[in-house]
Amino acid sequence: MPAFAPMTTLAEAGQELARHRCTSVQLTQTALERIGSGEGPVTFTHVFTDSALAEARASDLLRAAGIVRSPMEGLPISIKDLFDVQGRVTHAGSRLLRDTVPAAQDAVVVARLRAAGAVIVGSTNMTEFAFSGIGINPHYGTPRNPWGRDGAGRIPGGSSSGAAISVTDGMALAAIGTDTGGSVRIPSALCGLTGLKPTARRIPTGGALPLSTTLDSIGPLAASVRCCALLDSILAGESWAEPVPAALAHMRLLAPGNLVRDGMDTAVADAWELALARLERAGARITHAPLEPLDELAAIHTHGTLSNAEAWAWHRPYFPDQQDEYDPRVASRIMVGSRMNAADYIDLLNARQRWIGEMHRALADYDAFLMPTLPVVAPEIAPLQASDEAFFAANALILRNPSLVNFLDGCAVSLPIHAAGSAPVGLSLVCPGGHDRRLLSLALAVEAALTRAAP
Repeated sequence: MPAFAPMTTLAEAGQELARHRCTSVQLTQTALERIGSGEGPVTFTHVFTDSALAEARASDLLRAAGIVRSPMEGLPISIKDLFDVQGRVTHAGSRLLRDTVPAAQDAVVVARLRAAGAVIVGSTNMTEFAFSGIGINPHYGTPRNPWGRDGAGRIPGGSSSGAAISVTDGMALAAIGTDTGGSVRIPSALCGLTGLKPTARRIPTGGALPLSTTLDSIGPLAASVRCCALLDSILAGESWAEPVPAALAHMRLLAPGNLVRDGMDTAVADAWELALARLERAGARITHAPLEPLDELAAIHTHGTLSNAEAWAWHRPYFPDQQDEYDPRVASRIMVGSRMNAADYIDLLNARQRWIGEMHRALADYDAFLMPTLPVVAPEIAPLQASDEAFFAANALILRNPSLVNFLDGCAVSLPIHAAGSAPVGLSLVCPGGHDRRLLSLALAVEAALTRAAP
């Protein structure tokens, strides 16, 4: 299996290594070769050729001696370019930081991946400073969505744009991104991957450049729920335990009829209705009713978001003197925070806690709620590059559903539900914060039911 297929699961690749049908060096060489062609040059901002091959050789030697540090042993993975890697400059998708001092040590999650035996092949491209759900980057280019890849192509989704393409194109077996308003789940949904946003507090953000210190989460993009569960355990510093699928017939799921389905295009609506019908046939009990606290979100954010305020707190030393270094569309969103005062920020924090309480009460009778991860399929890149109006309208629509999970301090999995060869569409399972294990068990059951029912 030296030339592993794109979207190979971690379990499949690990079994090939365990059976000595391939080596970590062979898997890593395959990944590095793919990074050097196709979308690779705009998917990665740093390629760790020498260190990746050294890690792979070390892994092969350890395996030959009977030492396997974790199920990630010897498997190539990518990391988003806002995680510190010792000795390298962290760009975060920006040219502003290109001359800064290299990182003195690895980010916490990078160190944990290395300790688990993962081979880190490089840092992936992203929306500048993680501040957009679109994935366009004017500094380092924009990797194209694998669906409809012709001409200028379609957006990969952001902000973890390169993370998604590294997996879809077989440059890595899985990727680690961040999620502040959907930045793991958006590219996962648009590119046909599975993405996990864990409860934020479970995974330390040390050594990750922040967008919103309140909302930032770290999670995986991969080929399956099990892949995400394995990586989540490593990132959280937890012992790996094989997750057990929940009993679908006992699931109580809410499918809200308000907000999250507004503006759905035909492709998403068709895939959504078919997925719900399949889950109901498999025994899931789905209630269709409004989730009333969702209707309060627009009023809560009248003066701006936590991301606006907290991004401004980090970036204000660079404004206005170095503002020209920024993508203007990113700079404009950061500047919103400059117009928020301390009272606005405190009011927003208080409103969030009240709203979380309302959501918990509204969801008390359910195991999780369901929603389309995004209401639309991936739009074309060119019109969004050409028009600020089109860009910001698409960005707001794409961020709307996933960002409510971050505001909830919740956890969510986005699962692909589209037919093979059609536009990728994601379905999200959402639980309140702290229920990550339950979420993964539910997601395994839903994944299995949808896979069995697929034509």
